Amino acid sequence: EVQLAESGGGSVQSGGSLTLSCTTSGATYGAPNMGWYRQAPGKQREGVATIEPDGSTDYADFAKGRFTISQDGAKNTLNLQMNNLKPEDTAVYYCATDLTVISGGPPEEGFRFAHGQGTQVTVSS
Repeated sequence: EVQLAESGGGSVQSGGSLTLSCTTSGATYGAPNMGWYRQAPGKQREGVATIEPDGSTDYADFAKGRFTISQDGAKNTLNLQMNNLKPEDTAVYYCATDLTVISGGPPEEGFRFAHGQGTQVTVSS
């Protein structure tokens, strides 16, 4: 069973940066990909970014040019560098396996979808 644990959330002002990290353990072998999604109060979940086993990445439109997803060589840590944060980026961010980003909609969950407990990101204007 895969276990995911996020860290790095916090409060920043508009225009600031944060880096989220996710440590993984358990049966991640064979997971199609890893990524991040977020959920703000009263809003539907949004896929943010994914990274495939071959290193290719995909981003939601709102994340392009501002967010960067990366994974360490051992693939035990997943990171999300977030720059030029905006108040609308305020949400709980979740690390997950086996998801597909669908811009404008919730992420598509694969058979091996799993997620962590989430980490709060708050951006003030």
